[in-house]
Amino acid sequence: MTTRATETPGLLLRHPDGQTFRFDPGALCLELLATGGPGEYARFEVLTGPRALAAWAAESRLPPGLRLAADDAGAAAARGLRDALWGVMAARAHGAAPAPAGLAAVNAAAAVPPLVPLIAADGTRAWAPGEAPVAALLSTVARDAVDLLTGPHAHRVRECATHNCALLFVDTSRPGRRRWCSMERCGNRHKVRTHRARRTDDPTA
Repeated sequence: MTTRATETPGLLLRHPDGQTFRFDPGALCLELLATGGPGEYARFEVLTGPRALAAWAAESRLPPGLRLAADDAGAAAARGLRDALWGVMAARAHGAAPAPAGLAAVNAAAAVPPLVPLIAADGTRAWAPGEAPVAALLSTVARDAVDLLTGPHAHRVRECATHNCALLFVDTSRPGRRRWCSMERCGNRHKVRTHRARRTDDPTA
């Protein structure tokens, strides 16, 4: 489950083990990956239908107020793009070449007209009136992926350093030393393991 945290950047993810933690992957396209995925990631599935897709869009880093004309086919298309993005982004994180089929799926989604933003009367960013088609949402996500993978932070797309966590993020920090999906979860677990190992090595500690 994903929930937008209003007070700080990032999503609130609920792991199947019951823990809830904050995760900011640094890009819209990587937020989509937190909804599930192919193969072993299917147990994290969130995009179960049109309502779930609309909820994800509202919880994402997109400006609020988007009205989405979602249906079952649109939710299936979102899952398809997400699964393709998993392969493309994971390949980037590991320095490998992405599968041509994955790139083709991302490029095909990006070729569709994206969501149409506008400036509201109060000066904030808003969306064009009416319901937006799912294809426009997916185009916006795919174009975000194109910008990320062809931009200055492409080499900073990384997988969480914890051996049993595959969450992907882009490190946009100035020092570029981010290792964990979340300090609340994997970063803290690493600290605990390190502390226990030191106590084991030093009986007097």
